[in-house]
Amino acid sequence: MAEDQGTTGDAGTARDDIFETANDRFKGSFGSLFWGSMILATGIHFGIMAYWPELEAEDVSFTMDEIEAVELPPEIEIPPPPEAIARPANPVVTSAAIDTNVTIAPTTFEQNPIEELPPPPTEAVEIDVSAQPTFTPYEVAPEITNRSAVQSALVREYPAVLRDAGVGGTVLMHFFIDNTGSLENVLVAQTSGFEQLDQAAMRVAEVFEFSPALNRDERVAVWIQVPITFTTN
Repeated sequence: MAEDQGTTGDAGTARDDIFETANDRFKGSFGSLFWGSMILATGIHFGIMAYWPELEAEDVSFTMDEIEAVELPPEIEIPPPPEAIARPANPVVTSAAIDTNVTIAPTTFEQNPIEELPPPPTEAVEIDVSAQPTFTPYEVAPEITNRSAVQSALVREYPAVLRDAGVGGTVLMHFFIDNTGSLENVLVAQTSGFEQLDQAAMRVAEVFEFSPALNRDERVAVWIQVPITFTTN
């Protein structure tokens, strides 16, 4: 029995030597692979260090041009604000003696003979109502039809000197509008106190467009008052 066991043990050892696994082969070659890769990596590093081109820093310096002094424009004189409007006096009731027997002397032909009367006009005199403001009856007033354009003109024509100084004002204008709604004549009814604002208001007035006024459903030419206000608000 002992001989049989010894024979069996020798056979198992010989069998293990004959059947070598892949894992055993990998373990056996690990040392040569490791040192071979280390030698190869070292050679590559030395080759890169020896043949790598030299790098130089680029010149990024710069020069500054000489600074030129700029002459400032002369100071602009800001006009003083307009004087405050005096408050109107309060009305006072006075005691006045009025003669109730005041009468107007009658007019008689004896005092004004027919022979001395002036002759009637031979030709009808046409009055140009567009020359100066006059009253014309109307039921429907003209309406501004381009308010956005007028607002843009107010901003565009506002004198920069007065706007930057915070100086504003209102110019009351007389507009003559014909029976088609066209603006035919413009006059300053009340000044703002500043000539520059008055001139700017005249330029803004050229932008206005109106609908015609109506009197008994008929278009009529009329004079109207329009305030033009310049303000920084």
